[in-house]
Amino acid sequence: MSRTAGKSISIRGVSKTYHSASGEAVQALMPVDLDIEPGEFVVIVGPSGCGKSTLLNILAGLSTATAGQASVDGVPITGPDIDRGMVFQSYALFPWLNVIDNVQFGLERKGVPASQRREIALQHLREVGLADFADKQVNELSGGMKQRVAIARAFATESSVVLMDEPFGALDALTRRHLQRQLLAICQANRRTIVFITHSVPEALFLADRILVMTARPGRVKAEIRVPMAHPRDVTSPELRDIERALYAQLDEELSKTFAVESQAPAASP
Repeated sequence: MSRTAGKSISIRGVSKTYHSASGEAVQALMPVDLDIEPGEFVVIVGPSGCGKSTLLNILAGLSTATAGQASVDGVPITGPDIDRGMVFQSYALFPWLNVIDNVQFGLERKGVPASQRREIALQHLREVGLADFADKQVNELSGGMKQRVAIARAFATESSVVLMDEPFGALDALTRRHLQRQLLAICQANRRTIVFITHSVPEALFLADRILVMTARPGRVKAEIRVPMAHPRDVTSPELRDIERALYAQLDEELSKTFAVESQAPAASP
């Protein structure tokens, strides 16, 4: 299977409005205009409920924009595509399949011959340190191991774009740090376009080529911050500390807006 380079992403005027059970319109995402370069690692941060996952789901083709258009290499996104891998916070593995069959699942959908699928899957399991667990059942794995399987599955299909929605958010600090380093190693070996959501500023600083800060709901891109340091990075360096302070200042301002709106909301009836 040949190595595939990352592709560009274009987002033009993309917005999203939901309707509540009572019929009330809720604007989750204001119009967003954004360009992501091939092979770029973009991290999105912002307050809870600001539309980060909404935007990612639109890029994945799992949700439809109310207005605007997102495209990959000029091709409009109209639904899910094997060329856009997705890694969820909750692993989203198939419990009835063993580890290697989970990783092979996308390869089978892509039409890779059975004679090649196992070796390709094993190669990607080696990259995340799980080749020895290829024939284990999913319920035999720890949370960190499950997430490594999910990462292997997303990269095994040679997807040009990999979308990651807080993939390490549920993990302990040491496992999270280990997987961040493994992800960077995989990305350096397999140059894909990555869009990664996190609530962790240190994680964003450690991983990103560029960090996008979103406003409180309805979300829009408030700021773009480039991280020019090469990997591996020392997140305690003065240069990254300066970027960290700027990020926290942007986020604190948006959190203040969120709490101000919620404090003015009418109390629920008993």
